[in-house]
Amino acid sequence: MRIALYCPNKPLNHPHPSGDLVIAQGIHLALNRLGHDCREIVRFRSRWFWKDGSGWAGAARAWLQAWPAAHAFKPQIWMTYHTYYKSPDVIGPWISRLLRIPYVIFQPMYATRRRRSASTSPGFRLNRWAILRAHHVFSNNLRDLEALRRILPEHRITYLPPGIWPEQFPMSPEAAHEARQQFGIPPRRFLILTAARWREGVKTESFLYLLKALAKLREDLQSFTLLVIGDGPMEPLLRKRAAMELPGQAVFAGRIPRESMYRLYSAADVFAFPGIGESLGMVFLEAQSCGLPVVALAAAGVPQVVVDGATGILVPPDDGHAMARALRLLAADPALRRMMGQGGARFVREERNLHRNTLQLSQKLVGLAEGIPRGA
Repeated sequence: MRIALYCPNKPLNHPHPSGDLVIAQGIHLALNRLGHDCREIVRFRSRWFWKDGSGWAGAARAWLQAWPAAHAFKPQIWMTYHTYYKSPDVIGPWISRLLRIPYVIFQPMYATRRRRSASTSPGFRLNRWAILRAHHVFSNNLRDLEALRRILPEHRITYLPPGIWPEQFPMSPEAAHEARQQFGIPPRRFLILTAARWREGVKTESFLYLLKALAKLREDLQSFTLLVIGDGPMEPLLRKRAAMELPGQAVFAGRIPRESMYRLYSAADVFAFPGIGESLGMVFLEAQSCGLPVVALAAAGVPQVVVDGATGILVPPDDGHAMARALRLLAADPALRRMMGQGGARFVREERNLHRNTLQLSQKLVGLAEGIPRGA
């Protein structure tokens, strides 16, 4: 089946990694692996486009490029990935209607509070317009379902859990040994790994929260190292703060290609990242797939990808004491780390496996394209 794909928030070739981009790329690759011809039709990033005339002109140009491309491709279905108030889809609803094909959205977000502000109201209304015109929507986040049910009937909504390909993130003792040697970390040193794109906002807030917890951990456990993965505009500031809070105990590795991340996960003893404001957090799934227990906050979307007490420890937000206690517990109990690591790898294989999840997506898309009634 031919599937026209559009990602208004981040095109598939966007240079800055994020969980949303990883999900979009995974869906695109998985659908093609299942035998479909899934193509990205347009790469217009609609983020805040309505704020000036150049943005509207860019949207018009994108529409004029997308129409002949879609017409030549002759898709049987149009799928938009991740439309929300900052990056609404203003292309898919129109072209799918002209082509007389089903219009579907994967991971739409709908927040009514955004209609109250003059700066966000235009994006809210454009996004709402797109969602209402969708024949079907797919959500991988339980927190988004309640809002979507306010404007769509249940039969037009499908929940598909987030997932990764487990085989891309295996536990590798050989790679673990090499990674520790590469960064000068002794074999038995307790190694805490954290990773993100270090930009202003919740990612930086999470890192600073983690530093507070590790400063408290340092009062009882001197022998540990924090390995920091990722780059971004806030990295220089975070290096300075880490040097102050954890002198000599933080190693910054910079940006690591996603296909090489299993080496670092395998080398660590614990993955720690608070996940403040995290929609889901694909890094948590990657770490668990490699047999790495997770320590994070029991907040936002993290509980959807980490099973508290089975694949990691989720703690309440405080001043860092609860996270420090969880890390101290795991540092002192190798058997608990192994148990949670094994549980995490099993959880990803059995419940957060992209092979299974995209097969369900594929079957539903085929049904929609073949004209199966919406409620079927």
